[in-house]
Amino acid sequence: MTLTDKTLSLPRQLVNKILAHAQQNPKVEVCGLIGNSIGNNGSVAKNYYPIDNVANNPGSHFLMDAPQQIKAMKQMREKQQTLLAIVHSHPTADARPSQLDIKENTYKEVFYIIISLNTKGVLEMRAYVQQEDSMEEIELLLEDS
Repeated sequence: MTLTDKTLSLPRQLVNKILAHAQQNPKVEVCGLIGNSIGNNGSVAKNYYPIDNVANNPGSHFLMDAPQQIKAMKQMREKQQTLLAIVHSHPTADARPSQLDIKENTYKEVFYIIISLNTKGVLEMRAYVQQEDSMEEIELLLEDS
């Protein structure tokens, strides 16, 4: 998968894990990584690696715990996965990247997923790809297993 793709497909079970992580921590921006691997038979495996937010103001900013991030990247390597996406939530804002999100994104070659808890009854999840000084929204599809 390349970032020229305008669609990101994620298994419903994986999306449910990500949404549950956000719902269990509604007052902070939760964060994590998604690893991806493609087997010799063409099968695709995706895993979610939740990581603690250690920002000074976790309600409006996220900073991944460095040791946990390193551990997640190591687990991905052990599973022969590559980093597919960075995930975080917005407890009180829309599922759109802030200027700070865009500025601080150091992984330009991966997808960027934002969950909004600022909705009534339904969570909002959107996917983006980095452009020069902005992010472009792409289609996010749920795969039924």
